[in-house]
Amino acid sequence: MTVIARTDNRSAESLRPLTIEWDVQTSALASLMIRMGGTHVLCAVSVEEKVPPFLVGKGQGWITAEYGMLPGSTSSRYKRESVGGRSGRTLEIQRLIGRSLRMMVDLSEIGERTLRVDCDVINADGGTRTASITGGALALGRALVRLNEKGLLGVLPEILPVAAISAGVVDDQALLDLDYREDSRAAVDANFVMTADGRWIEIQTTAEGAPFATENFQELTRLAEIGCAELFSLWQD
Repeated sequence: MTVIARTDNRSAESLRPLTIEWDVQTSALASLMIRMGGTHVLCAVSVEEKVPPFLVGKGQGWITAEYGMLPGSTSSRYKRESVGGRSGRTLEIQRLIGRSLRMMVDLSEIGERTLRVDCDVINADGGTRTASITGGALALGRALVRLNEKGLLGVLPEILPVAAISAGVVDDQALLDLDYREDSRAAVDANFVMTADGRWIEIQTTAEGAPFATENFQELTRLAEIGCAELFSLWQD
């Protein structure tokens, strides 16, 4: 088996270079730019003092997400999507982000308000959905702290950190945090969303040519646990 030469000479178990830049959008309740290698995502949280119609009068809030790729984020111009004309891929990803972020807090403890997390991909080099979840969770955690500091929550609810990472099998090797070059060649492609206490929110695993063995899935899961453990260290900053 030939060992793949990875970007930045990473090992199979290593994340891409990762940075967080806080308060990129000063008008947002909380915002950050997450950079994982060549993938850069702007995550911003806004608050609306209302809930969707199905929650009116039920004494709980709502957390939702919107995701989009900006036209210059890919090698060829990505067509801008209007709110009513989003692709199936975009809708699937933003629903995944929303489901994941709602696991972070008891919605009955945030009041009848909506926290909206916007995730805009500035540069796409693989793993945009997982970077959006990881960055969106960090921004949401800070937004909740700021709401409490403003006296709008009464008490800060318990926050369960969430992170997400990709993994895949490329040329018979299991690799963590695929960039686009690796992802485009992967025989198995997976995305993992995890809570800081070691539970899973969602696992998406797909074979791209032939069925994969249980051993492949177990190794991808092991890599995801390593990657998420490193991502959760961001919550200590």
